[in-house]
Amino acid sequence: MPFSTRLDRYIFRLVAVPLIGVFVLAASLLILDQMLRLFRFVTTEGGPMGVVFQMLGTLLPDYASLAIPLGLLLGTLFAFRQLSLSSELDVMRAVGLSYTRLLRVPYAITIVLMAVNASLVFYIQPISKYYYEELQFDLRSGALGASIKVGEFNTLADRMALRVEASEDSGRKLQGIFARIVTEDGQTLSISAREGRFLSTSDNPDTIILRLSDGTIVQDPKAESPRVLNFSLYDLPIDLPAIQSFRQRGEGEAEYILPELLRIGWSDSSSETQRDASQASLNYRMVELAMMLFMPLLAVALAIPPKRSTSALGVFVAVVLVVAYHKVNQYMQDLASLGRIDPVLGLWGPFAAFVLLILWWFWQIAYVPGGQPIGALENAFAKIVKRLGKIVRPRRRADSFAAEQAS
Repeated sequence: MPFSTRLDRYIFRLVAVPLIGVFVLAASLLILDQMLRLFRFVTTEGGPMGVVFQMLGTLLPDYASLAIPLGLLLGTLFAFRQLSLSSELDVMRAVGLSYTRLLRVPYAITIVLMAVNASLVFYIQPISKYYYEELQFDLRSGALGASIKVGEFNTLADRMALRVEASEDSGRKLQGIFARIVTEDGQTLSISAREGRFLSTSDNPDTIILRLSDGTIVQDPKAESPRVLNFSLYDLPIDLPAIQSFRQRGEGEAEYILPELLRIGWSDSSSETQRDASQASLNYRMVELAMMLFMPLLAVALAIPPKRSTSALGVFVAVVLVVAYHKVNQYMQDLASLGRIDPVLGLWGPFAAFVLLILWWFWQIAYVPGGQPIGALENAFAKIVKRLGKIVRPRRRADSFAAEQAS
């Protein structure tokens, strides 16, 4: 049983600490990058800042499904790299502990994370994508109570232009107000006030009251001279525009949960485009999930550097391989969604090739005496650097010689 011995608990601590750290770091970087875009978008639309955090909450399942496999890979890699550099791994191997025995704890963690990731990609993530689109729609349509834009003319109910100099209390309190209203009988009202406040009405939810203080109304009726009225308080009713309801969930295959993907992807009543997109999405999610089973093997193969070497090339190669494989899967999903390639061939073909590479590397490190995948990569990398150095040095000498001749 995992965690039944002191060794298992020790390996668990070695894996868990970098795993959690990488997960938090990766998720934070993704969130911070998106947060800047959302703040810019919400500010442009004139919405409340609180909606930014609601939208980020709907994006968390999407980011978590990417950060969990990366955290599992690097957590296992850093754990076995530390064991190797401290020579603890040599002692464990000397007393008869195999790599399969040492991987018992990482695989127990993998099974738990796979279950979490499966619930994310098949159920939580599709629904969160829909809610994210709904929040964007509500923000653009004004259903979230977008604040009045300061310093600009805002059109309300198609018959009223409103401009304010300052806004407070999340847009509910306004200062320096000017409004121009065209009534139903064709009259024009020009209203200026020192301040105003939005108030709700209990009898009609489609109308709000703008209570103005210390202002002037200029009424300009047709064929008559304008009339001027000063007021200390004046309630101006404003009809809220009709807001179109948001669409139902399921516009794209990314919003389908697992039962819906199975039903649409193999139903005769679905169109060919819907079947292709659903099957591509299902296979994409499955290969991304299945690859987590081989992350510990890849981590061990790239974690152990050659003797008397502390190179971190394995960390770089592991990240590059996983990110490149993820991008290949995305490209193949797009092709399969368009019907240009069979989703099984396009998505499970690269999966099989990557798995064979991982198994071969793990076999080299675990069962071949002197086998060292990362050693071969370091030798190849050193040769590339040496060749680049031979190309760069003559150019530098030529440049320095030309500079001496010019001087």
